[in-house]
This record gives sequence, structure tokens and C-alpha cells, in this order.
Amino acid sequence: MDGASFCPRCEDVQAELVALRKRVDELSSALEAARRDGKRQAAPFRKAGGPNSKPKTPGRKSGNRHGRHAHRGSIPTEQIDERHDAPLPESCPLCGGQHIEETHTATQYQTEIPRRPIHREFTLHVGRCRGCGSRVQGRHPLQTSDALGAAASQLGPDAHAAFVTLNKGLGLAHGKCCRFFRDVFDITIARATSVRSLLRTAKRADRAYDQIRLAVRHSSWVVPDETGWRVGGRNAWLHAFVTPNATCYEIGDRSGTIAERLLGRDWSGTLIHDGWSVYDRFEQAFHQQCVGHLQRRCRELLETAARGAARLPRQVLTLIDEAFWLRRQWRGHRLSGNALAGAGLGLACRLEHLASGHFIYEPNRLLANHIVKHAMDWFWFLIDPTIDATNYRAEQAIRPAVVNRKVWGGNRTWAGARAQSVLTSLLVTLAQRGHQALTWFSTARCSTVPLPLPP
Repeated sequence: MDGASFCPRCEDVQAELVALRKRVDELSSALEAARRDGKRQAAPFRKAGGPNSKPKTPGRKSGNRHGRHAHRGSIPTEQIDERHDAPLPESCPLCGGQHIEETHTATQYQTEIPRRPIHREFTLHVGRCRGCGSRVQGRHPLQTSDALGAAASQLGPDAHAAFVTLNKGLGLAHGKCCRFFRDVFDITIARATSVRSLLRTAKRADRAYDQIRLAVRHSSWVVPDETGWRVGGRNAWLHAFVTPNATCYEIGDRSGTIAERLLGRDWSGTLIHDGWSVYDRFEQAFHQQCVGHLQRRCRELLETAARGAARLPRQVLTLIDEAFWLRRQWRGHRLSGNALAGAGLGLACRLEHLASGHFIYEPNRLLANHIVKHAMDWFWFLIDPTIDATNYRAEQAIRPAVVNRKVWGGNRTWAGARAQSVLTSLLVTLAQRGHQALTWFSTARCSTVPLPLPP
């Protein structure tokens, strides 16, 4: 009877049903974990799967491949402001003996921060022009304002420059900036003072910001990216445009108007981007689609795809690995530029042919359509090896702004959003060009004319 009731087909169906239930449970658990992670504030900055179970040993590695040893720098023997003497103790700290014989002296150096604020008084000479009768007032190079009367008490240029670094560079909210001045320098400042200081500094930097925008437009390649922002509690969008020697930020809406206004529709350089459809409007430009985004998309498909559905993402990843291998061969001078370009065209044709088939699995069909739509844009970094294969530069430029948004939520007004764009652009661009931002902003606050952007 047992042999008569045996049905291989039923057992196969039962086994397949068990496997499908197990797969559904796995996907449900993964979906629930993703939903929980999305609600955590630390989710964007936390490694998936937790910390590494076998981390590397901390500290410097032995051998000669760990780089130069860090040290404080040269001894400031020519800039000594204070000299102090440390005599021997009256008794030995180990045995308590009273007979200690001095053998020699040694020297130690210390660099301290100045905490005592500098209070300046300017005697302004006021007169009247005999020709036109207008009032004339003197101005010292250290003054940041011509205001008198109730507004005669002003902050110095370094203090105004520090607000830019603290708020825009380090992400401190206005209240924390005021607390920093109070605790470190014993200077009492209201939050409104920090706000007004940044707005006025941004106004002084308008000329330099225009020069940054011009430098981005004239660049041979640009890496754009965008992320969400908040202005007055409403949704907005932060756009970043990175070039070799300038980075421009602008806050506005989620449209192509900002990119078109900055670059111009007839811009003919190379755009390295993540595939946002707005960038397709630049028809005269060359395009390098971010290969990193394509890799992540294929890997995500492999997490849920089964059997034949996994073939397309695997083959796409294989072609991408081959493209990176070719570029390594070119960088190692084992492949000429012409051979690299030819190999890039061949890979583009293979990728287009691979994605031109018929796909039943819906995610694969969407992936294939996206690949075919930008068939020549995936391996452009092999035809022009001077550009990047991904938009990592823009993503790195966006990250500090995202951290600031999480700290103090964006801007309350569009005037503040404008100041955010100007000051952040200058902070990053000055760092790219090897200039000290604090010095530049301090000079800009004292200048009576708009300060140009240094080369």
C-alpha cells in the first residue's frame, strides 16, 4: 500500500512549495529589516550587517608601506611668546630622598590657543566735502562695518570668518556657535548675530561665487549630484556640481532649470552622473553614466533573482569587471589609448546586445531598457580615460551637506538657502585650490570692494 500511494510528482511539488515558503520568509525578513533601518537616524551612516567580525589590528602596521609618521611639525624656536622654568623637585618622587643632583637641562615646546579676546577701539575721523557737501568718514583696514551709534559695537573679521567654518564647514547650529564663543573666548553672542553674520558674509562673497559658477561652466568635465533639502519646513533640493578646481552648490527645486542655468543647454563637456533624466537634455555633451550605480542595481537584483533571472545582472557585472581590468592595464602602460578606446567600444556593443533580448522578469526588463537607452554612456571612461567611471566626487561633496541638514534641518528662509549655497561653495572650492578659507573670509569682511576668488 505504501508503494502504491507513492507519487514522485506530489513530492516534487511539496519540495518546491517548501522552498518557496522559505524564500518568502527570507524576503519578508529582509524587507522588515530594511524598513526598520530606514526609520533610524543612523541608517545612512551605518554599515550593513554590523561591524566586521574580523577587524584589522588597530595602530600602525610594521614595515615601510604604512606611510610617513605623523608629528606636530617643526619646533617654533623663532616664535616663542612665553618662557617658563621647571626646577627639580625638593625630594625624589620614588624614594623621598632630599639629595638630588642636577645633570643637565632639556627643552619642551607647547602651542596653546589664544583665549583672551582682543578689544579694539577705532577713532573715526568724520568730515564734510566742501565740493558736494556730503559726509565723509574714515575707515581702518581692520573694520568690518561703517556703522556707528547703537551699532558701533562690532565683531572682528576673524570672528565673522569663524562663523562660516563652524556653521557651514563643521555643521554647528547657530546656538552651538554662540556657546562655542562663550565657552572658549568668553564672548557673549546671540543666535541672531550668527545668522546676520553669515548673511552679510555671503553678500560679500557674491563676486567669488559668480566666478565659481563660471569656472564650472568652462570645465571640461562636471560631476553633478543632488539630494533633498528643507527651506522653511518645505521640501527643496540641493544640487552640487564638482570640477577639478571648483565646486558649486545651489539650492532650489527638483528640476533641470538649475543645471541648465549653470552650464547652458549647449554645454559640450563630459557629464559624469547617476542617470537622472534631466541630464539627458544636454545633447551636445558627452555622458558617462555612473557604473557604481549600475553595479549596485545588479547586486540588489541578485539578492532576489532566482535561476534564469540572475543571468542578466551577473553578465552585466562581468562586463563591468572587464572594463575596470582594461583601465588598469592602460594605467599600467600595458595597453595603448587607442586599444583601450577600441576595447571600450567593443564592450559597449556587447552590453547593448546583452540587454536587447526578451526578458520575462520585470526587474530585468527595466534594467535592460535602462542599459539600452544609454548604451554608449556606460564605458565612455575607456574612450576618455581622463574621466571617472563613477560620480563619487559629487557624492563625497554632498555628504557634508547631508550631515549639516540632519543637525539643524536645512534653512528657514530662501535668503539663508542662498547664503548656504554661496558659503559652502567657497569653503569647498578654496580647499580644492589650496587656500585657507578662514583667511579669505576674514579678508573679505574687511574689504570695501568684493574680493575675487584666488586662482
